[in-house]
Amino acid sequence: MKINNREIGIDFPPYIIAEMSANHNGSIEKAKQIINEAKNAGADAVKIQTYKPETITLNSTSSDFLIDDNGLWHGRTLFDLYDEAHMPWEWHKPLFDYAKELGITIFSSPFDKTAVDLLEDLNTPAYKIASFEIIDLPLIEYVASTKKPLIISSGMANKSEIEEAIQTAKDAGASDIAVLHCVSSYPADPEDYNLMTISDISKRFDVIAGISDHTINNVTAISSIGFGSCLIEKHFT
Repeated sequence: MKINNREIGIDFPPYIIAEMSANHNGSIEKAKQIINEAKNAGADAVKIQTYKPETITLNSTSSDFLIDDNGLWHGRTLFDLYDEAHMPWEWHKPLFDYAKELGITIFSSPFDKTAVDLLEDLNTPAYKIASFEIIDLPLIEYVASTKKPLIISSGMANKSEIEEAIQTAKDAGASDIAVLHCVSSYPADPEDYNLMTISDISKRFDVIAGISDHTINNVTAISSIGFGSCLIEKHFT
């Protein structure tokens, strides 16, 4: 597969994705700085997330929507946290333009159809389906209908769920599909990453495989290359 004419596959250097997530901390200038540092560090791409709090959760104070652990977010609602963490939609075009000026690819993980529409208006070169959206088949279908390269994180999905996501994407028109082995823990323990899963994903589903690495250091990501990892995504700040 190709993203912005960059060949991605087992015969090429791993495609390195710097995941910005919410690390912009509500500042577009910090977001630009992260893009600049990713470019300087040699990343192939920066990935952002496209959602609004109302498209990803409910504005509710019931127990299901409250953080009940003893961490920094204790007692806060999911809506409040997503409102604080999300990237304002009016930032998207300036950031896409800035990345283009620097010569680094930028794309995003959409969380609903309106996010896909925004990204299409910006002519995004690719899409990423986040781990928790792998069972959102209507979203995958809508993204795949753009016929752009599609990267899917596996997270906690089982074999049949991964298979169903891939088939949905193919049926909707996607031909360039990559699946990332991912442990849905923040941070993740390296011993929980069974790196043989990467080669298994590639053989079992006949797709390009890679890793979304949530560990603190780079050992897991580097080691994954020996198991056929063609894409490596790491949170970047």
